[in-house]
This record gives sequence, structure tokens and C-alpha cells, in this order.
Amino acid sequence: MNFNKIAFTTLGCKVNLYDTEAMMELFEKEGYQIVEFDEVADVYVINTCTVTNLGDKKSRQMIRRAKTLNPNSIIVATGCYSQVAPDEVTKIEGINIVIGTKDRLKIVETVKKYQQENQTNVLNTVSDIMKERIFEPLSISELKDRTRAYLKIQEGCNRFCTYCIIPYARGPVRSRKPEEVLEEVEKLAKNGFKEIVLTGIHILSYGTDLKTTNLIDIIKRVHTIDGIERIRFSSIEPLVVTEEFIEEIKKLPKVCNHYHLSLQSGCDKTLKRMNRRYTSNDYRLAIKRLREAFPYVAITTDIIVGFPDESEEDFNTSYEFAKELKISKIHAFPYSPKKGTKAAEFENQIPNEIKNIRNKKMIELSNSLNLEFLNSMVGKTEKVLFERKKEDNLYEGHTTNYITVCVESDKDITNQILDVYLENIISVEHIKGKLV
Repeated sequence: MNFNKIAFTTLGCKVNLYDTEAMMELFEKEGYQIVEFDEVADVYVINTCTVTNLGDKKSRQMIRRAKTLNPNSIIVATGCYSQVAPDEVTKIEGINIVIGTKDRLKIVETVKKYQQENQTNVLNTVSDIMKERIFEPLSISELKDRTRAYLKIQEGCNRFCTYCIIPYARGPVRSRKPEEVLEEVEKLAKNGFKEIVLTGIHILSYGTDLKTTNLIDIIKRVHTIDGIERIRFSSIEPLVVTEEFIEEIKKLPKVCNHYHLSLQSGCDKTLKRMNRRYTSNDYRLAIKRLREAFPYVAITTDIIVGFPDESEEDFNTSYEFAKELKISKIHAFPYSPKKGTKAAEFENQIPNEIKNIRNKKMIELSNSLNLEFLNSMVGKTEKVLFERKKEDNLYEGHTTNYITVCVESDKDITNQILDVYLENIISVEHIKGKLV
């Protein structure tokens, strides 16, 4: 039997998306045909997520859905849920192969061997990720249907926040060698990509294991590559935003004026229980420095509501803090106890109904602050990288401070950076613009 059709689905973060695209490329090189996940395929790969219990549940649902699409298919689960709960995943009806967050470079070899030997048993290849010390060089040479390229430069996390399972799913910090990063950036630039997003599990830790480089150093080196016109990087923490950091970034005009500055709570008592290692004043100072250095900088963040023992007063402190600092956009979500983390064992877990009320209030604040930020940009002319065609003559793209802009154009302007006059707000997420 010739198993040649393969389908992928990805749950969770941008790092998982990157890993999926790298695995897709490995299969394509071996002659497999990539099809949509809702089509009949011979092999289905589910790249799982375990950040929340909902991530686990969705991962299980996708495994079962794949088996109903083709009962004779081979179902492969990989990623974080597979890593932290392999015994649980192997028991899911329909599963054939379980791979964690390492040895994905061998995924094609593993699947082909399973096919050729007509195996029917469940194959579990998961090993202890906490012993890993080397970055697994999954790479992408060509991205499909996109103008912004995500580039994974780092794996793992050593922080052990009390609510987070990721250090156990991804293991300790491992950094990609600078020369490998630059080689991939050059390939992406040659393929026409103008914007690079440097990403990882805890990107601030980049280079700590290599001892010869760090995040600023790799950003500087990416900055020198012709063809790349914009550089973004994933979430950073307030303590990194020092005067020295600001001075270095100011020398790098390709770096976009949008920072996802991790908060999680504006209440110091809660931050301490989360083991976040910074205070609300540290965060306030970081925002002050960024705003003084970069006009119209966008600062987005994540906030967890309903963390164990969060009183009404604690929540209001967090809410008022975000309101005072006029954060551009808040990704708010209710705390979800995760087995295997310290916080799941904490006393005074908050009832779901209270968490949901607080989350709704935080999302409403986010919408209000986002509109306020968009309003501050109306009437300005900004450079927009157009990423996709929405309708017949409507194109959508982003400013450097990550505002979504729609314009009308008779010409195809995809993957072009053009000056746009920002006319008016059309939703919480969008501004209507006009080409200059």
C-alpha cells in the first residue's frame, strides 16, 4: 500500500506552528502529498498543546476526528501534550504513534517504518525532555501563503512559573546556533519575506546556554541581512527593558515598535505567588522607557484572572493597573489549574463563575484601551506591509505597531510595504486606510 497523503493540524502557540511547518517540509521532501486536515489522508499528524486543560481536550478531539475521517489511517500525536502525558495519549482510541517535543527530525523515518512493517500496536517514542541540552534543528526553507515568517531560535524554559506546565513539556533552555539562525533568515529573505518574527518558548533566554551570544546580539545580526525590512520578537519581560536595551534597539530601525510585554497580573501579591520575578513597578518603568524611546509604540500583554487566592481587591488592583498604563491590548484568560504545576495544588481555587465575570470585565477593558490606541493613530500616515487579499479589491496588512489596516486597491499589493493614510476605525481590531 502506498501511503502518500498526509494532513496536519496544530494546537497552541506560534512555536508549535513553526514546528508543524518544519515537519511538513520533511514529509514533502520524502514525496508525501500535504492535504487539508478535513480530507481523507493516509497519515494524520496532530501537534498537540497542553498549556490548559482545554488544550488537552482539543488535542484528544482532533485525534478522534482524524480516525473518523479514515479508520485505516495512521494517527501521530506529537508536541507538548504528548510529552507531558504520553501514557494518557497512548490510551486515546485510534492513536498509533506518540512523539514528544524531541526526535521530530526522525518523524518521517518513524512513520515510514511503522507503515512498512504494517504495525498495529501503539508506538510511544517519548523520552525524558528534562535531560535535553541541544537545540533540535528543525528548520524551514520555504513558507507557504504568508508574508511574515516565524523563525524559532530557542527551545525550553528554566523559569518554572507556578501555573505553567511548559518547562516540563519543552525541557531546559536550548538555543539555536547563530550561524543556523542567519542561514535560515537568508533563505527566507531570498524567498521574498520582508518580515521576520524571532520566536521561542522563552526567547529572553536565547544564548544563555551558548555563552557567546544573546537576544540583542542575534537581533543585530538578523538586522544586517538584505531583504528583511521588519523584525519582531515574541514575548519579553519587563526586567529586560533596561536603558542599555533601549539604546541598542534604537540603533536598529528594522525592529518594529510593538512589544508583547508579559504581565500576567498587575497585583504584586499575585505576581509573587506566580513566581514571576518582577513587580508592578518594574513593569511600569519598562513601559515608561519604551514610550519615551518609541513614539506610538504598541504594548500588548497577557493577564490571567482568577489565580488561586486572588481576592476581589487583588483583581481590581490588576484591572486598575492595566487601565492606568493604557496597555494597547490585553489577552485576558481565566486561570486553569494544570496538573503537575504548583498552582494546581494551591488552596483557595477561584470558582469558574467568578473567573468568568472577571475575564469578561478584563476583555471589555482591553477593547476600550485598544480603541483608544487606534484612535490615537487615526489621521497619521504609516507604512503597512500587506499580507493578504480579503475580498475583490480589499487588502489587509499591519503597521509596524501591529495595527490591522484595510485598503482598497485595483492592483495586487500583497507583500508590499506602502504608505497608508489611516482614515477611520472600522472595528476594535481594524482601521480603514487609503494608499498615499
